[in-house]
Amino acid sequence: MGEKPTIAISHLGCEKNRIDTEHMLGLLVEAGYSVDTNEELADYVIVNTCSFIETARQESVRTLVELAEAKKKVVITGCMAQHFQETLLTELPEAVALVGTGDYHKIVNVIERVEQGEQVKEVSPEPTYIADETTPRYRTTTEGVAYLRVAEGCDYGCAFCIIPHLRGKQRSRTIESIVAEAEQLASQGVQEIILISQITTNYGLDIYGKPKLAELLHALGRVDVPWVRMHYAYPTGLTPDVIEAIQENQNVLPYLDLPLQHSHPDILRSMNRPWQGRVNDGIIERIKAALPNAVLRTTFIVGFPGETEEHFEHLLEFIERHEFDHVGAFTFSPEEGTPAYTLANQLPQEVMDERWHRLMALQGPIAAKKNQQEIGKIVDVLIEQEHPESGKLIGRSGRFSPEVDGQIYVDGAAKLGTIVPVAIQDADTYDLYGEVVTSYHNQ
Repeated sequence: MGEKPTIAISHLGCEKNRIDTEHMLGLLVEAGYSVDTNEELADYVIVNTCSFIETARQESVRTLVELAEAKKKVVITGCMAQHFQETLLTELPEAVALVGTGDYHKIVNVIERVEQGEQVKEVSPEPTYIADETTPRYRTTTEGVAYLRVAEGCDYGCAFCIIPHLRGKQRSRTIESIVAEAEQLASQGVQEIILISQITTNYGLDIYGKPKLAELLHALGRVDVPWVRMHYAYPTGLTPDVIEAIQENQNVLPYLDLPLQHSHPDILRSMNRPWQGRVNDGIIERIKAALPNAVLRTTFIVGFPGETEEHFEHLLEFIERHEFDHVGAFTFSPEEGTPAYTLANQLPQEVMDERWHRLMALQGPIAAKKNQQEIGKIVDVLIEQEHPESGKLIGRSGRFSPEVDGQIYVDGAAKLGTIVPVAIQDADTYDLYGEVVTSYHNQ
């Protein structure tokens, strides 16, 4: 029998996609395939695509076309494979296989069938699969960090969002399964575990009959890992018992990623957001009162169909009042197959762009002020990389999540993948600057 082909994976999209990529890599390595980062040397390139918004799709298409032009055998996986399963194989005859979001665990079988000369389409109509702690995984993040998926899919029907169509209904893993994987990661030296799903505050609802995020955080509080961070915490799901779990477990960072999307009740209603206008009834104030040292990050969509200047001013006033530590903003992207695609009063792109610039101009000084407040403090920093030219270390404190927030540029010596005390000496709008404290003893 001949040697097995070499496989490269081109990863696009979010951290949920990244976990799928890591499982595919793990399964291929376990099956004896050699995995290479260099696409030129690989026999096959698996492109794990994103289809969330138009710009993400454009990047995916660009990557696919470039590989096709380079005469590569392309396996298309991920959200775009799920989204455009009817047309992709026709439009990209160079693609040897199409694998849906609920089928990535079949990757070894797919490659074997392709090797036999078959053009494979492996796309379940409704994704139901979720990997667990027994699924092989080959991590692609820096050594100190790992994402841990607690659930997959979503039961909400937000008007702008294609995710339930691409990822299926919510399906949670058991607490025992998540803790087992967290312990595996801790034993590999991981310092920070980031919990992800579509709606982390709804974790467990489908299997336990009610959300069990508080119980999960208590269980992870007993795992020997310094930092546990949550992404996608819907504010209405931050119930008193969840807040208490954050307060009581030292390794659970008081970092709350609240995907609010807007502030005005009219827009939230037309977005079909689960809590509609309740975001204005003191939820943020209650979170800040209970967790005074909480770091609040959020994302907003500007230019949703029907958004008037008055609606947008309401959003600006909301941002000014609450002073979020980190804000991400996107202009509305009309997605075919979602209710928002056919809504009346779609806004011109130039109006959306102008509003986006105004929002970011308002947030910039708020972010800068929050960073200025760190000067003079000694903070724990996870060292993630060393700048090749300057030799400066780059890392993050608990205030910053990877890839979406700022970084800390650090003078001094420290091992990659370790958490060290750093004296913060300077700040700009998004990043901090400091020096490793050698004589510091954590009290």
